[in-house]
Amino acid sequence: MTTNDVAKVFDTVLSIPGMNDVVKIDLKISRKNVLLLNHVIERGLSVNDNDKPSILMTSIPDENLQELRFFGDECLQKAGLIELSEKLKTLSETGK
Repeated sequence: MTTNDVAKVFDTVLSIPGMNDVVKIDLKISRKNVLLLNHVIERGLSVNDNDKPSILMTSIPDENLQELRFFGDECLQKAGLIELSEKLKTLSETGK
């Protein structure tokens, strides 16, 4: 598939009725998994200079990406892990 084909398919999926409806998800996960989830979200949304973004990522509107970032931050806040997460980021950045 070409880049344009993938973008069209993704746009079609996002256009399905009900895709913009808000859903409530009641999650009960460990704090460890909240940290890991937030890390995965941040890593998946970050684009390094050496990395070429996937076709899917290039076709996602910025507002949707921002919602995902907000979701990760909200999970950290609810778990009381914002400060720990920031300290872990600092440690991982100094280790590079």
